[in-house]
Amino acid sequence: MLAQLITSFIASAGFGIIFNAPRASLLQCGISGMLGWMVYMLLYESLTPVSASLIATVIVGGISQVFARIYKTPVIIFSVAGIIPLVPGGLAYNAMRKFVENDYSVAMELAAQAAMISGAIALGLVLSEVLNQMIRRVIK
Repeated sequence: MLAQLITSFIASAGFGIIFNAPRASLLQCGISGMLGWMVYMLLYESLTPVSASLIATVIVGGISQVFARIYKTPVIIFSVAGIIPLVPGGLAYNAMRKFVENDYSVAMELAAQAAMISGAIALGLVLSEVLNQMIRRVIK
């Protein structure tokens, strides 16, 4: 688990570099990705991968909102870098490989799962923004 957390931190911070995030925010980019991956791994055994991705993305979105307020930077810097470990790139690759190998039933299954996880990531980001707006209204 520790190796995966370190790897997800490096991947998120590295994507922050590629994404031209300010140097001062690279640590927070790595933390958001690491927290998202930690939540995903903790929930993966008890929930479906889609549900685990949704909850992990809501956490990434929430921590991104907090970091954006504290460090006065756009939320997108932390949220995009934070979801990188959750993106189902390997699953999409395997789906395309199965299509090329003419194993269409497995390919469709993998492609559907990759699409559902991608949708869960998008929904999680939207849901975290909605929750943030609701909390801000209640506080006011």
